Amino acid sequence: MLKKITSLSLALLMTATMALSLVSCSGTRESTNTDYKLTENIADGAILHCFDWDFETITNSLEDIAAAGYSTIQTSPINECLVGEDGGMQLYGDGKWYYHYQPTDYKIGNYQLGTRDEFKEMCEKADELGIKVIVDVVPNHTTPTTSKLGEGLLDAVGGIGNLYHLNNDKDISDYGNRLQCTTYKMGGLPDINTENKAYQDYFIDYLNDCIACGADGFRYDAAKHIGLPDDPTETEGVKNNFWTRVLEEVDDADRIFHYGEVLQGNNDRVGDYIDTIGACTASSYGESLRNAIIKGYVDTAFVDDMKVGDKAGVVTWVESHDNYINDGNFMAMDNEQVVLAWAIIAARELGTPLFFSRPYGSSVDSQWGTMNRIGASGDYTYKDKSVVAVNFFRNAMMGETEYLSNPDADSTAIQICRGDKGAVIVTTTDKLEGGFDTDLADGTYTDRVDNETVYTVKDGKLNFSEPIDEYTVVVLYNEGYTQYATPATVKISDDVSCLYDTDTVSVELISENAKSATYSINDGEETEYNSGDTIEINSQDATDGAVTLTLRGESNAGQKTYMKYYFTKTSEDGIVESRIIEKGDSFTFEKPDSWGDTIYAYIYADGAEDAPWPGQEMTSEGDNKYSYEVDIDWIDAYVIFSDGNTQYPGENEQGLELVTNGEYTVG
Repeated sequence: MLKKITSLSLALLMTATMALSLVSCSGTRESTNTDYKLTENIADGAILHCFDWDFETITNSLEDIAAAGYSTIQTSPINECLVGEDGGMQLYGDGKWYYHYQPTDYKIGNYQLGTRDEFKEMCEKADELGIKVIVDVVPNHTTPTTSKLGEGLLDAVGGIGNLYHLNNDKDISDYGNRLQCTTYKMGGLPDINTENKAYQDYFIDYLNDCIACGADGFRYDAAKHIGLPDDPTETEGVKNNFWTRVLEEVDDADRIFHYGEVLQGNNDRVGDYIDTIGACTASSYGESLRNAIIKGYVDTAFVDDMKVGDKAGVVTWVESHDNYINDGNFMAMDNEQVVLAWAIIAARELGTPLFFSRPYGSSVDSQWGTMNRIGASGDYTYKDKSVVAVNFFRNAMMGETEYLSNPDADSTAIQICRGDKGAVIVTTTDKLEGGFDTDLADGTYTDRVDNETVYTVKDGKLNFSEPIDEYTVVVLYNEGYTQYATPATVKISDDVSCLYDTDTVSVELISENAKSATYSINDGEETEYNSGDTIEINSQDATDGAVTLTLRGESNAGQKTYMKYYFTKTSEDGIVESRIIEKGDSFTFEKPDSWGDTIYAYIYADGAEDAPWPGQEMTSEGDNKYSYEVDIDWIDAYVIFSDGNTQYPGENEQGLELVTNGEYTVG
């Protein structure tokens, strides 16, 4: 009996000790719950676009992603692709992010993201955590460097002569012309004959291999350049049946999530693509939302309309990689504004929101960030506390009807109510004071962003004692709320750049909410560290041009976190500046004597062009010199000069970097 009593007493003592260990210094009990309630269906939850993260990085970040409330991740294209610039791994510079959008074959694995086995391992870990996987696929075009096309692809279609459309040598001059849009060359990328049954078979095999490895859905790049069933064809009797076959014949067709990238514009047929594929991007809505946040004008009439008619199947975004890079949105919106816009789309009932992970350390002054590295994790904004709170709000509000309103008719703020169970409030340029009408049920609510501020609702009016500051997100709900364990964070000090021009760089290591934290250099021995410790990175330790620093941590609840940094010594200050040429800026070209007298400048950037080939006619200044004044802003653009027959640089060569007041000659 004594032994049993002693054991019981010991058990009670241990229980009491454990309970005390879960109480923070503030007296708030710390949760140990890491069973994150993510949505079963992709369309119901939020998607994290892991832009240019490699498979290893995603695998090691999945616990962080689950803790941030994302039910799905989207990879960059995983197909074999052009190895550009000798395999350079910068997002932009010595390497380019867009090479994986230049397929050489439809097999899993490339030098930028990793191997097929690594992809499969990533999918298996995601499945364990309840996270779905969307693969970005590129069925419309290949690399323009056709000498690098894989034998498997060419053999499958019966040779390169069968791979492309008949008019593939022509550039699109009229996007409103559906035959041009679906069969002509886009941005210099050869247009695949997607009506070719042999190609369709080969591509479906690729999708099925992705599914066999664990993929749950696909994002179709350049979907509007692949014909719909009733679009014209270049050859009589040929059927536009790519979409029909792909959607119906892939394995597990009833559970696979498909959506198409349709950048809206002239005769884009976005409604028909939604009806055919099931979902498409709402690119015009993204533009409208960005403008609303930038201007501080979030009137419901402006914010509510998704600009796809009455169609329900839309993937919404604040920004995509296309407009972040090509339209210069990195200069127009900072991370704080991105969070505000995200809170709106993620809180809404309509649409499936996709969060674009910007490059690590990026800012309005630095498009490619302070690491500029393919494969690395993006900026930490994807797990900002406001973003996380809204993500879990979304998961808890499934099935609840949305209602948008401007508090007290103040168009600088918006309230998204979901039934009477929850509400998200977003302010922009002004504070909210006093109180305002709401659909929330009467009761007391705690803001789930800070888990401190208390709001009350009585007789349909939301009341609060302190003003809601400008540029703030408030998340209110009780039913369905779960308090999860606080994840650990491991990182380097925010003021440290991974691009440096000295022999060594001093790095402060940070850990938060971690019972343990370690670092390793070049994947060597793991060493424990305390937050605030400083280490030295030596450029002489570089392998393949970079020194890697891997940080790992574990929270009190056992949740693991990870971050890998690539330190690259550069010849200058380390920051890769974007080349910006503004409307009204000009440049000149001196032509060879052997060229004709009519000279064109073809200006292009990633996925955009000033005019179809051969470009815009330049102005003769005499003595073989020609000038041109740009009529729009360009970021990191290139230029090719021609007389309509001869061009410089040559065919399939990259253009010259476009700079303000540039003086160009052949040679």
